[in-house]
Amino acid sequence: MVTTKEPVLRFSEALVRLAHLVQQVFGEVSREHDLTSQQAQLLCLLVDGPVGMSELTRALHLEKSSLTGLVDRAEKRGLVARTRDARDRRACHIELTCEGARIGVLAHEEVARRLDELAAELPLDQRDLLASAIAAILTRGRG
Repeated sequence: MVTTKEPVLRFSEALVRLAHLVQQVFGEVSREHDLTSQQAQLLCLLVDGPVGMSELTRALHLEKSSLTGLVDRAEKRGLVARTRDARDRRACHIELTCEGARIGVLAHEEVARRLDELAAELPLDQRDLLASAIAAILTRGRG
């Protein structure tokens, strides 16, 4: 007779708790860099290059007016700049300034380091499986 170990948490409960843990890590790293959690998330999203406002609205799950306020505050701190879209002059992209890139890379690396540290005791095959499952959920969630 094959017995399986029952999970301690239901799948959905585990995901919710994981989301809270990730937010907690962002919060800790943010405070260390004198940022809000949303500012840190914004900078981390921009580390790979400029992003349009519409894409940022979706990625950060913010209303357009809330994102505008977030970008305004980050711009006043000299962390981001608005640039016009060459194909559509009505649209703009948000990009990191030199200081924003410096802080964004530090924050991004620190968040990644801490999350890796939290999962360090998991065998590599389990980490890879978890990453694949999360990627599949994220892909489905965008649709």
